[in-house]
Amino acid sequence: MEQAPRCAFVIYGMTGDLSARKLMPALYEQHLKKTLNPESVIVGYARSDMSSEALRGKMKDALKEYVDDFDEKVWDELAPRISYIDATAYDSVKDHKKLKKHLESLDQENRVFYTATPPASYEGIVQALADSGLNTSDGFVRLVIEKPFGNDLESAKALNDHVLKYFEEDQIYRIDHYLAKETAQNLSALRFANTIFEPIWSNRYIDHVQVTMMEPIGVEGRGSFYEAAGVIRDVFQNHLLQLLALVAMEPPARWDARSVRDEKVKVFNAMACLEPKDAVMGQYTNNGNMAAYRNEDGVDPESNQATYAAVELHVHNWRWEGVPFYVRSGKRLESKASEIVLHFKKPPHIPFQLESPLRSDRLVLRLVPDEGISLRFNAKEPGGQTFGLERVGMKFFYDKEFNRPNPDAYETLLLDAMTGDPTLFMRADEVEAQWRVVQPLLEYWDSGTRKPAFYKAGSSGPEEANLLLASNGYIWHAPDNGK
Repeated sequence: MEQAPRCAFVIYGMTGDLSARKLMPALYEQHLKKTLNPESVIVGYARSDMSSEALRGKMKDALKEYVDDFDEKVWDELAPRISYIDATAYDSVKDHKKLKKHLESLDQENRVFYTATPPASYEGIVQALADSGLNTSDGFVRLVIEKPFGNDLESAKALNDHVLKYFEEDQIYRIDHYLAKETAQNLSALRFANTIFEPIWSNRYIDHVQVTMMEPIGVEGRGSFYEAAGVIRDVFQNHLLQLLALVAMEPPARWDARSVRDEKVKVFNAMACLEPKDAVMGQYTNNGNMAAYRNEDGVDPESNQATYAAVELHVHNWRWEGVPFYVRSGKRLESKASEIVLHFKKPPHIPFQLESPLRSDRLVLRLVPDEGISLRFNAKEPGGQTFGLERVGMKFFYDKEFNRPNPDAYETLLLDAMTGDPTLFMRADEVEAQWRVVQPLLEYWDSGTRKPAFYKAGSSGPEEANLLLASNGYIWHAPDNGK
């Protein structure tokens, strides 16, 4: 892997959960693999009252918890490069001037600013960076903005307008960590580097597509956040639409940021907006010792917020016209799984006398758990007087094939931000196009005119989601058995 150039990596909200669980472990792994430049520094900026020494102690404890095989020697090399700015507010110009002097004292002209803060802080941070002169430098300046980018189409446009007043588009890195998962990236290799797949990747051979993201956990202490966000803002507008775009995009002329993002935007522009009739929205109820959503801390006891959604989407272009895309995600479901399943059309004529209906071939791209790809197809059962068919599969798992662990998505993305590769990040028009797709459904759901379909915690979701597919003769793929 390429070593990043020398830079200062500034993390807003460094004392928070994201920094502890994801950002510092990613930077630690980069240092271990020597992709983090040995002259780079890490600067925390947050409102917690602590010293640089205290921050280093907090980060060491986090690494011991979240990094496999924590190495004290590696930490001793990295720790002196970590410092901290104790700020009164994220939008404080005075504190940003203090940050500027600190970076100058470290002789760091190349700077990456990362907003690991609540979204309400983004505009203030951008304004303070501009007012203190930190949006320009003799080196490069890059701004990484966490999701959610906006709360709806209008707020996303307003945030884009504000950020673009002070930064050029090529300086802005809107992050979605799902794009950096190895299976998501390998989806493109599967299509564009193998002639056996690309010719059949269209409505001629594909019957329908399913995208699933299931979580067994509830809102995990984020009740107040979830009350405002719900499942559509939390994962649909970003993670799941991005995965759908990777499936549906046309082959780019080159694998670079502009070409790839151009093709994804074309998919979103061809996608019909989600209407209420296209969706099933659900909410989990109690089941044994699993509390109902309405009983979670920070949640209105009469809340109608959706913790589950299943939707039918259509991409109106030559490649995908007539192919439904079914996308679902939810909290407190029976298992943890993220996957993309392409269901192929059945042969037009079956010459065999079969005892049971023929099942279609399926290509399964599994992101979580056990990242890999499997192809399920029909084969003749050995022996017997009748022509019986059995499901068989060819499977590929990253950890077994390459005999090494996959890098965490954040490790990849932070390195890309430092090296200046925005391919796995989102562009302004891309973000706005995604919000346009979900906006009608959001407006309807925010109006409170309909109650969710309730489902028991630990189940597969509301029955209404099964009926969404059953109306077209389909069933959901079961992630746990791969059949």
